[in-house]
Amino acid sequence: MPIRAILWDIDDTIFDYASADRAGMRRHLRAEGLADGYDSVDRALTRWKELTALHWQRFEAGGVGFEEQRRDRVRDFLGRSMTDDEADAWFRRYLRHYEAAWELFPDTLPALELLAADYRHAALSNSSVHNQERKLRVLGVRDRFEALLCAAELGVAKPDPAAFHAACDALRLRPADVAYVGDQPDIDARGAVEAGLTGIWLDRTGKGGRPELTRITGLDQLPGLLRGDTRFGAPDSFG
Repeated sequence: MPIRAILWDIDDTIFDYASADRAGMRRHLRAEGLADGYDSVDRALTRWKELTALHWQRFEAGGVGFEEQRRDRVRDFLGRSMTDDEADAWFRRYLRHYEAAWELFPDTLPALELLAADYRHAALSNSSVHNQERKLRVLGVRDRFEALLCAAELGVAKPDPAAFHAACDALRLRPADVAYVGDQPDIDARGAVEAGLTGIWLDRTGKGGRPELTRITGLDQLPGLLRGDTRFGAPDSFG
């Protein structure tokens, strides 16, 4: 049975999250002043990245809520206690700079265009619908995806099979009919495979080293992969 739909990760897959986060925090630090305990902007940026990964893992594991992980990230970064309102206000000021730097990867729109006629499309993210809905609309691609599902509302995050299965249910397709494309080898590609989907690792930095995974290094390779492998044949109809 050929693949009938493509399920997409968003951050660092179709949207250049890492670049926007770094540019936004750099601008935010210039506006706020360098936080105590950091001797350079680069050191502060490195710490912010570390804390983002740490607290995001807590959220994905179900240990904290979406807003709570943001507040804890701010408190740890600044190294002081803050009320929820204070942490939220600091994060909102950062968001203004971060959102000003939003961009799709250059290969996103060409890939979506080439695949539009032959495959259905949906998105599954370990974020919140509130954030990702707005992001996709601002970036001009929300109408490319017939469904958007996120961990904050699902109550379960990738790589839990339940997250992938919820997206397949929204498409009314079997996992075997769906390919998942994401930038994380374990959370995205391996998680999809273990849930019964076809997992495709988008290895933009060329790390390699995971021969058991189906891997591409750019979205320009995705149409050829989907159409060149019998597992990914374009469907005759969507039923």
